[in-house]
Amino acid sequence: MAKSKTRKKAVYTPPVRAEQAAVSPRWLVPVMLAAWLIGLGWIATYYVAASTGSNVPLISDLGNWNLGIGFALIIVGVVLSTKWR
Repeated sequence: MAKSKTRKKAVYTPPVRAEQAAVSPRWLVPVMLAAWLIGLGWIATYYVAASTGSNVPLISDLGNWNLGIGFALIIVGVVLSTKWR
């Protein structure tokens, strides 16, 4: 019986990477939570001021833009939450 050929190349071994533990910056969580809470508070303040007919200086001047500002802050919080490790 014929002898099988020996392997000429070494078996591939992938290079070993030194994995560093990905750590979030210390400012990320407080800014994320603050963006959520300020956005939620902004929208709640707008609705309360609009339903009672109060004339809150900045809120009444912006009108429906208050919803855009509140939701933009909430979206910033959600985007920051994707960076949290």
